[in-house]
Amino acid sequence: MADGMSPSQRALLRLGRSLGDSTVRTDPSSCETFARDESETEPVTPAGVVHASTAEHVRQTLAVCHDEGVCVVPRGGATGRTGGATVIRPDTVVLDTTPLAAVKHLDRANQTVVVEPGVRTASLHALAESEGLFFPPDPLSAEWSCLGGNVAENAGGPRAFKYGVTREYTRVIEAALMGGETVRAGHRTSKGVAGYDVASLLVGSEGTLAVFTELTLRLVALPPEVRTLVAGFADARDAGRAVASLVARGLTPRCVELVDEVCCDVMRAHDATVLPAGARAVLVIECDGHHPAAVDAELDRVADVCDAVGARHLERARTRDEREALWRVRRVMSRSLRATAAHKLSEDVVVPRSEVPALLDAVRVIAARESIVMPTYGHAGDGNLHVNVLWNTPDERPRVDRAIEALFRATLDLGGTLSGEHGIGVLKAPYLPWEQSPALLDLQQRIKAAFDPRGLLNPGKVFTPGGAPSHRGC
Repeated sequence: MADGMSPSQRALLRLGRSLGDSTVRTDPSSCETFARDESETEPVTPAGVVHASTAEHVRQTLAVCHDEGVCVVPRGGATGRTGGATVIRPDTVVLDTTPLAAVKHLDRANQTVVVEPGVRTASLHALAESEGLFFPPDPLSAEWSCLGGNVAENAGGPRAFKYGVTREYTRVIEAALMGGETVRAGHRTSKGVAGYDVASLLVGSEGTLAVFTELTLRLVALPPEVRTLVAGFADARDAGRAVASLVARGLTPRCVELVDEVCCDVMRAHDATVLPAGARAVLVIECDGHHPAAVDAELDRVADVCDAVGARHLERARTRDEREALWRVRRVMSRSLRATAAHKLSEDVVVPRSEVPALLDAVRVIAARESIVMPTYGHAGDGNLHVNVLWNTPDERPRVDRAIEALFRATLDLGGTLSGEHGIGVLKAPYLPWEQSPALLDLQQRIKAAFDPRGLLNPGKVFTPGGAPSHRGC
């Protein structure tokens, strides 16, 4: 460079002058914090970090970096499991949106809330419930995840079986494009079909199309009655059969969570009282509604189905504290599994609900063949299982890779999909062509190019580098 500075150095210098040194950080200790997320992606330290506390900070960052040809990685709570918030090249700027954390307006009459992307998911849950309202999407990382990331990944969670995922609760998205232009997509009304549904396109786009600056989300009436049942089984396959039977009978609890043998042991290590002692695998099933008798009756029908399939133990949470204790332990499951091995990958594959037993069979066969530990838990009610792979030493990695590939092939053979809520990110990008046709991949790459012609925004995510637009800038 004529001035001896790299494009990222020039961009960060310009941003520091306009936004202030407290907003723009380039010291290695600060930047290193932003080198990784919750995935096993190889950490790369960015050239600098912009802590955006206003929408104008976001717009200026995208304008300056576009002008200088510098890649930008938007980042919220960094709870992702596929590397969606990670840097792939060191000459990159991370755009941290967690300081954008205001709740701007809660409209009780129309059951909507306007928030900035850095609001923590659990904070919105608490606020909505204090007003007698309910935001159903509940990723198990809710204490740490941000709503911008939830929308970017189309997050779900245990309650998705009954209530659906984040896309169904996203009304309006205000976002900045690479270059700084602002767009508003969607509608505040419950219905609206004017133009293309760009808001739905942005949901689940993994930060590759735009950076969110404001979100209008739909709320629903809070169901005051909640009942929780723990059903213990001889093994995970019997639990999977119970799930298939529940679905076949048309029952729709708000949560149907499966916990296999390895995960049960981990949960008991945290709290020996939360699960039945004689059960090797369990289902945690929750029903809710507005009338106590109706909720009790639904839970009775659920218990009858589990009993007919061969449940060894059925126990209802008797108090709110018991229910909260159960979910508290369940929410730390992933982090607890990580503590049992040096390395952990979590693959959130999805199959048709009726195929849950077949997928569990496939996992057991793969784990035995490769001599790999593959604990499984997750949202069995909608067929979304988190199949984990644990290992300790580098020489195990070939077996890990074979196990993951076999899992993906089994999932697709059963009519499933590679990701239900964690996205494609970096780690699953090489496998996306297994599920989608060349024509469909090409169409999506052209959409990406329309939003981000130079390929500067969150590069390397969703599509493998060789599949990205040929004129991308990074």
